[in-house]
This record gives sequence, structure tokens and C-alpha cells, in this order.
Amino acid sequence: MSMTREQAWELLTEYNKEPFHLQHSETVEGVMRYFAEKLGYGDEVEFWGVVGLLHDLDFEMYPEEHCIKSQEIMRERGLDEKIIHATASHGHNIVVDMEPKHQMEKILYATDELTGLIGAAVVLRPSKSVQDLEVKSLKKKFKDKRFAAGCSRDVIIAGAEMLGWELDKLFEETIEAMKSFCD
Repeated sequence: MSMTREQAWELLTEYNKEPFHLQHSETVEGVMRYFAEKLGYGDEVEFWGVVGLLHDLDFEMYPEEHCIKSQEIMRERGLDEKIIHATASHGHNIVVDMEPKHQMEKILYATDELTGLIGAAVVLRPSKSVQDLEVKSLKKKFKDKRFAAGCSRDVIIAGAEMLGWELDKLFEETIEAMKSFCD
């Protein structure tokens, strides 16, 4: 079964209550929608958005089974295997062996941790806005391993490589994506 944004939100909020997790899911959803349009998948914007929204479905309640429990939950609900694979594959080489294959899955893998790093950088800006964030500023934060230490630099680098993009391009494109829907 495919899924609407409203159905995805209902499922997400059944398993997630923390405002931080819900905000992160909506941020990744927005980034995924942006990239669907930008990369020529305009007819799949809703699907890409649903995948972004549901990618961390199990993280709050089942952190030790992240990307594993979500597959079980989604299968029980009869969700499309494409959604299941896409959401689970962002845990590739971290918690699951599922490899991101489709460009959409690679975008999710590459941007999930990066949106967290960008969000942390924005909080420290005088403007508190992504609108004036520049790549060079983000690169400084990226190089400081103590800054937003929970955001895996290795995953971000591997994601850029998966896409065949330079790190600067991934940073620039993800900042632009977030500018399209964030303050």
C-alpha cells in the first residue's frame, strides 16, 4: 500500500512523541521533497516526502532496533516494500545491511545526519536562521568533531560518495533544500 502524507504523519506520531524527533522527521521530509523536484522526480514528491517523514519511525521507541523494528511495523500495516526498503536503507552499514540503491535512498542516507548538523549550526547563529548559513561556515562546524558530535561525519562523507558528489555540493544543496521551507 502506498501512503499519503497524512497517513504517514498519523503513523509517525503513534510511535514518536518527542518534539525534537517530530521536527527532525519533518525537516528530512522537506529536504526529500526538495530533492525530488530538483532531481527530476517531480511525480514522486509525495513518495519521497513520506519516506523522509517515516525514516526514523522506530528510533524513539526502539533505538536499539532502529531500521529493524520499523520494517516489522510497516509490514504489519501493509506498506509498500519500496517505502520499507527506502526508510531502512538509511541505516546501511550502521544497523542494517540494506544498501541504498535508488537515488532517493542515497539522498536520504546522505542528508539525514547532515540536516542534524545544519540544525545545530543554525541554533548558534545570531539570526537563528538557515537563510544566511553559508557552506564555509558549515564546513568549519563539520571539521570540529566535538560540535554536534552525534552527527556522524563518516555517514555524511559516505553519502556524498554514494551520490558521486563533492562534500561542498552536498552541503550547498542540503542548505538550499532547508532554506526552501525553514526560517
